[in-house]
Amino acid sequence: MKAVSIEAGEGSKAKRVHGVNRGISVFDLILRIVALVGTLASAVAMGTADQALSFSTQIVNFEAQYDDIDAFKFFVVSNSITCVYLALSIPISIFHIIRSRAGKSRVLLIVLDAIMLVFLTSGASAAAAIVYLAHNGNTSTNWFSICQQYTDFCQRSAGSLIGSFGAMALMVLLIILSSIALSRR
Repeated sequence: MKAVSIEAGEGSKAKRVHGVNRGISVFDLILRIVALVGTLASAVAMGTADQALSFSTQIVNFEAQYDDIDAFKFFVVSNSITCVYLALSIPISIFHIIRSRAGKSRVLLIVLDAIMLVFLTSGASAAAAIVYLAHNGNTSTNWFSICQQYTDFCQRSAGSLIGSFGAMALMVLLIILSSIALSRR
């Protein structure tokens, strides 16, 4: 009788771990979708950021566009690649909901998520440095703030950083969740 009750207790523990892993997998899917939206919105917002200013006449125009600055180009590319990766990883995340005990695919996702996190962080950090210079300038190098003239461009480029840094935080959570689910296996 005693052996039967122990085995029954172990069975309910296995079901509980399976249910927790399934819940982690559902949360993983939701975070992937939200991070995908964040990276897509950041890439679109930065990619469409431009503003033209007339100089004394309509003949001479000064334009600020994202593709004038290489750091902004890299930002758009890194967000776009991360967005595509997140879209391609959604089926694997759905697979983890169905088979919550899958281990090798979770390890693969942890590694790929970490690579994409580094890529996204480098693009967002490069763009953040340029946005900081655009807002504040640097008096020791005689770089003046351009955001007093190009307010729309600066607001749009600064706003695009929010989605990217939010997606970075979500990618960190994805790595932690996948690690927890893998350790509970």
